[in-house]
Amino acid sequence: MGLQDQLNELLTQSAKLIPADKAAIMANAMEKLKQSGIVDKALGKGDKSPAFELANAKGTSISSAALLKNGPLVISFYRGGW
Repeated sequence: MGLQDQLNELLTQSAKLIPADKAAIMANAMEKLKQSGIVDKALGKGDKSPAFELANAKGTSISSAALLKNGPLVISFYRGGW
């Protein structure tokens, strides 16, 4: 099973766990974001991110340039618990 298949399966399984009222709220919010044009401004595959500086998990500021010196950079945003 390829990655896309795994992601599709995860989406299908997680959708079963989300109450219908909450799913409707999320779907509405996603549609509003799409209509806002923000999707057209998002980085795509192969695009380079502008340099940035953020606090790490310990609250210490670190720059993307510093991290990139060690190799490719993967960024994950955690929205918190459901």
